[in-house]
Amino acid sequence: MEPKQFRHFIDGEFVGSSKTFEKRRPSDNALLGYIHEGGKSEVDAAVAAARAAMKGPWGKMTVDQRVELLYKVADEITRRFGDFVQAEMDDTGQPKSMMEHAMIPRGAANFKIFADVIKNVPAESFMMATPDGAGALNYAIRVPKGVIGVVCPWNAPLLLMTWKVGPALACGNTVVVKPSEETPGTATLLGEVMNAVGVPKGVFNVVHGFGPNSAGAFLTAHKGVDAITFTGETRTGAAIMKAAADGIRPVSFECGGKNAGIVFADADLDAAIEGLGRAAFLNCGQICLGTERIYVERPLFERFVAAMKVKAESLKPGDPSDKGTGLGPLISAEHKRKVLSYYEKAKAEGATIVTGGGVPQMPGELANGNWVQPTIWTGLPETASVVREEIFGPCTHISPFDTEDEVIDKANATEYGLSTTIWTSNLGRAHRVAAKIEVGIAWINSWFLRDLRTPFGGSKQSGIGREGGVHSLEFYTEMRNICVKL
Repeated sequence: MEPKQFRHFIDGEFVGSSKTFEKRRPSDNALLGYIHEGGKSEVDAAVAAARAAMKGPWGKMTVDQRVELLYKVADEITRRFGDFVQAEMDDTGQPKSMMEHAMIPRGAANFKIFADVIKNVPAESFMMATPDGAGALNYAIRVPKGVIGVVCPWNAPLLLMTWKVGPALACGNTVVVKPSEETPGTATLLGEVMNAVGVPKGVFNVVHGFGPNSAGAFLTAHKGVDAITFTGETRTGAAIMKAAADGIRPVSFECGGKNAGIVFADADLDAAIEGLGRAAFLNCGQICLGTERIYVERPLFERFVAAMKVKAESLKPGDPSDKGTGLGPLISAEHKRKVLSYYEKAKAEGATIVTGGGVPQMPGELANGNWVQPTIWTGLPETASVVREEIFGPCTHISPFDTEDEVIDKANATEYGLSTTIWTSNLGRAHRVAAKIEVGIAWINSWFLRDLRTPFGGSKQSGIGREGGVHSLEFYTEMRNICVKL
């Protein structure tokens, strides 16, 4: 098969660069193609195209016209569903079932969801008294911020890109997207979709490349970018925040996490194992909302650990296109080295390895892929590196606890604050504990369940701002007050 060329999408055209780098498939390390690396000139061209589109046809469209186009974008993604599923499987190596049932449908739905929000959200108005008795009317309108720089991660490429691009475009902004260098496929395909449905040139732009001294750094420092939204590592978020300070440009970040799962002795054990099994191992643990530390009330501890071991060992790694595959590979050889280094640290720090801790034996070409075993540890103190630091792999540490206050303190003893999941049949305790965990989202007897109208984001070093429903509009629009003297 001829290697693919992943080119930039700028002003409605696919354009190449003189520099390229390899894209390899995580499942077997086969060469997929070459990604064109963008630099200052490509970012300049993309930002100029985005600014021109704001002044041109896109900026002149009514809300109804934009909404109609965004519905067409969603429908075209659905029409080309198989292409998007294959591109995301090639890029990430994750199982087909996950792509078909979650990642790609949600990626398409994000356009319709935010189109509906912008059509239906009200703005405020106030009548005020004036000394002459005639009064004045104040009313607010929402106007787009301008050009939005969108920096995306590799773990759910289409879903997390459209989660930002959808509301940005619905609000009338234009975008320049910098996808992860690991996952160029669906961002490139989305350019084809935009052209197919008639989205004006320059509204949606994609520049591929790396972060430092590459497309990411040039985009986030560009004076023509009015706001920056990012999902990814906390360290990268801090670097982007420094770049955005020049020009006082707003940022919206969803960053790392070291999320705690809490299981009380009265929990439904089967439901907790099902939920926390997904929370620890879905997407090979490469989910910012995943659960890398679990606290179980002591009477249930031994049974819970034994059941989680069975769950982990039931996940069969394999070809992502096979129906029986329950676990994909890690995204890259570099990330595999990082995760395995934590597996070694856990061993060195004295962990009891309940299951896993190494690399599975894979058949044929799959032996070249980035595979690691789903891993469970017990017996480590709270100071251990695998209990404190985000690993982003299919692993979790399980500890016993005795009191409610104790487990709340342990859950909160982290610089992160993204999510938690609490399992109990005591309704009062569920509400009480959820309110005390310092996170953006607390799940009770569930995980990864979300109404997209609700506020989503992290606290502490897990992020800035909230996205979802009307909360996304707060970032992607400026509120302008108009005061009319009567």
